[in-house]
Amino acid sequence: MNKKMRMNKKMRLYLDNCCFNRPYDDQSNLINRMETEAKLFIQGLVKQRKIELAWSFVLDFENNDNPFEERRLRIGEWRKLAIVDCDLNDEIAGWAETLMERGLRQKDASHIACAIYLKSGYFVTTDKRILNKSIVDIVLINPIDFVRRYISDADRHNTEK
Repeated sequence: MNKKMRMNKKMRLYLDNCCFNRPYDDQSNLINRMETEAKLFIQGLVKQRKIELAWSFVLDFENNDNPFEERRLRIGEWRKLAIVDCDLNDEIAGWAETLMERGLRQKDASHIACAIYLKSGYFVTTDKRILNKSIVDIVLINPIDFVRRYISDADRHNTEK
């Protein structure tokens, strides 16, 4: 897969549950605060329809387990902005099983399998255990690095015009 962003085609990305929850983490931690700002920037791009958001049954499942009602409701609203959504099927289950064999936990493997199934180019997460993996079918990326790459590619695209 080409890891460069294509500016002429809307990119699709999948944010996992830890990414959606980052604004609720301790913001006195500089990394958390930077990841929060990057995640909010990404959500702005989704709202502006500059990038496409993918959603899945795994996000619904994890979000429904959130004990904080306000967080659960606010995160759940993003489902309405998703361009694509998926339920569990044999193909996703098969990919998840393969990913678990590579050392990923079941929920993480299921998230990534859904993102691949939904043809997302990027899996955005703040989970270092996931970011340390290498998956051929999708780019695993931290929100800060995604924003850095997006801005760099947008600048490059604008100078080529």
